[in-house]
Amino acid sequence: MVRQFAVCGLLLTLSLASYGADKSDAKLPPPPTNANLEKMKKLAGTWLVADKDGKATDQVASIIKVSAGGSIVHETTFPGQPLEMISVYSVDGQDLIMTHYCVLGNQPRMKADPKSPANQIIFEFAGGGNLDPKKDKHMHGATLTIVDGDSIEINGIGWENGAPVKEMCCGMKLVRKK
Repeated sequence: MVRQFAVCGLLLTLSLASYGADKSDAKLPPPPTNANLEKMKKLAGTWLVADKDGKATDQVASIIKVSAGGSIVHETTFPGQPLEMISVYSVDGQDLIMTHYCVLGNQPRMKADPKSPANQIIFEFAGGGNLDPKKDKHMHGATLTIVDGDSIEINGIGWENGAPVKEMCCGMKLVRKK
């Protein structure tokens, strides 16, 4: 009986391993096309806080990677630090959507303004989870400015009691790690 369980376990393990193996003949659907998602994909890499002169420091502020077959961009802000947060950028219909998993325990969802300037993506609040926007503190908007291929600026809008909060989500200048 022990031998039967061992054989069954081995067969199950082998079948699961082969299921997850890379199948060169498997066809994945193409990722959704969206100009703002494509801008975000170009930001993949490690981003460092810039000093007052715009030079890179050694503080990692963001790690951005493309995932899920090219259908999302996953950003880890302040990785490994007490304020670590995640933002996921994906396409919903024609819109680029960002869901921000905040250290405050809420999940504001923002939609990119399709009329954002060419070097910016302006995100506007579009709801969220675990928050009441009329009273709870949360990220309510953000503007990502692509200065050049190796420099970006992020300016967030914090919100509490139905109004902007100045000391939250302030701006950051980042430089791509080489």
